[in-house]
Amino acid sequence: MQADDLKDYLGFAVAGNFAGHLGEAGEADEFSVIKTEEKNAPKGLFPFYIKGHDSFLGTYPISYDVISTHNREEDKVQAEPEVALICDFVYEDGKVIDIIPRYFSAFNDCSLRIQDGNKLSTKKNWGKNTKGISTDFIEIDNFSESGILSKYHLSSFIKRDGKIHNYGTISAVKSYSYFFTQLKDWMIDKFNTQEDCGPLEELSQFMKNAKDAKGMIIAAGATAYADFGKKNFLKKGDELFIYVYNARVYSHQSIINNIDSNEKLPECSKLHQVII
Repeated sequence: MQADDLKDYLGFAVAGNFAGHLGEAGEADEFSVIKTEEKNAPKGLFPFYIKGHDSFLGTYPISYDVISTHNREEDKVQAEPEVALICDFVYEDGKVIDIIPRYFSAFNDCSLRIQDGNKLSTKKNWGKNTKGISTDFIEIDNFSESGILSKYHLSSFIKRDGKIHNYGTISAVKSYSYFFTQLKDWMIDKFNTQEDCGPLEELSQFMKNAKDAKGMIIAAGATAYADFGKKNFLKKGDELFIYVYNARVYSHQSIINNIDSNEKLPECSKLHQVII
């Protein structure tokens, strides 16, 4: 898996797949019009990158080492620590037939918190270097409870003025509201049935050139925030660290000890971005 290949992938993300996140992000009111079959179900999918699209979505936003505010700090730039699933998919007769997660990685679904009534996607890509992914791609053996991802946790930190703060809550990957087969089946359904409603868009319009894509990047959903993350937006000079790590190998403290180290940890995907 090569990072540059991702420019030929479609980029989508899951909204509302961690309990409490939408409220903390100030988006709960916007999503109140979205009705779900189950109380804890995600709200829907949204695009953040569609190669060749004639809108802002055609700009490749992913960086491996920086986040650019583009001088929009007044719109409250907030990181979103997530797990990215790098997937193959099958698209036939205008429908998504299958999604096959191949790799996973630490991801920053960075967002503007401006409340302007526009679609969620407009707050997710405001130019180059507005998203983040680790180049430590870890192969998925099988996308199920018995597979590798059940061992992994997600944690994140901000280093500001030389001090390290917990940014998101420490979360087991399997504690997503929907994950594994349930998430996969739900995503296939949403790609084929999601309608324009509230902050979400009808999705088939973004799939017109799907046959030319190498695959999909799916950001599985943002964790809840620790106290610092709730109260602080990103500032130039901040350093962001997002880890997806095998919690049977590493303690939380051992992850913290790695923040200022260049040591590459096995069974760990580390994203380090400087805010500019």
